Amino acid sequence: MQTIRISRPNLPQPPKFTSVTDERLHRKQRLAAALRLFSRNGFDQDAAGQITARDPEYPEYFWVNPQGMRFSTIRVSDLILVNHKGEVIEGDRSVNEAAFAIHSQVHTARPDVVAAAHAHSTYGKSWSNLGRLLDPLTQDACSFYQDHTLFNDYTGVVLKLEEGKRIAQTLGNNKAAIVRNHGLLTVGHSVDEAAWWFITMERTCQAQMLAEAAGKPELIKPECANLARTQVGSNYMGWFSFQPLYEMIARQQPDLLE
Repeated sequence: MQTIRISRPNLPQPPKFTSVTDERLHRKQRLAAALRLFSRNGFDQDAAGQITARDPEYPEYFWVNPQGMRFSTIRVSDLILVNHKGEVIEGDRSVNEAAFAIHSQVHTARPDVVAAAHAHSTYGKSWSNLGRLLDPLTQDACSFYQDHTLFNDYTGVVLKLEEGKRIAQTLGNNKAAIVRNHGLLTVGHSVDEAAWWFITMERTCQAQMLAEAAGKPELIKPECANLARTQVGSNYMGWFSFQPLYEMIARQQPDLLE
C-alpha cells in the first residue's frame, strides 16, 4: 500500500524586527489588544490590574495602561511609558502605584521577561485565597506544572518597592505566581505569551474549583504532567496560542490600534 504523506505548512513564528520603532509599535499593539481581551473575559475591575511591556530601546522602562482607564477603551495611543523611578516619560495620564511597585521589580529581577500581566480576575483571586498551587488536573493545567509559585503573605495593597521585590523574588524563574488574597501574576518573553498564560491560568483556577466541587479530582501522573508541560507550556506555545485571540480582537475592535 502506498503511503500518502501530507505536508504541514510551516507554523507561524514570532516576528523579528530591524528597528526598535517597529518593535515598540508591535509591543504596544499587542499590549492594547491584550487589555481589550482581558476586558472581554471580565478580568478588569475598576482601576485594578495591569499589563506591562518592556521598551525595546530602553529596557529599564515599560509601557503600561494608565491609572483609572477601563481596559475596554484602551488604544495604543493611551499607553504610557514609565521609567525606573516611576515617572511618566510619555503620555498624559498617571501610573498606578501598585503597578509600578510590582511590575518594576519583576522587570528588574527578570531581564528575560518582556511582559507581565496581573489582574483581579474572579477565579484567580478566589483560588488565591486558598493558599495553594494548582494541581495537574488537565492538559492546560500542565502548562504551570512545577512552573508557578505561591506568594503567601498578603499585607495590603502593594505600594512599596520592597513588597514588589518580595513578589518578584518569590516568582523566581517561573512563568506565574499566585499572590495570596490578591490574584494571579504571569510573565512572558512577549506580550502575547504573558497575556495567554494569564488567560489560561484563570481558566485553570476555574476548572480546578469546579472539579473539586464535583468530587475528588484525579491528578495527572508526574511524568505525564512533565511531558505535557514541554508540549503546551513552552514560550513558543504561549506566543502561538495568543495569535487567534489577537486576530479576533483586532478585527472586531480595530480602534484599539489607534
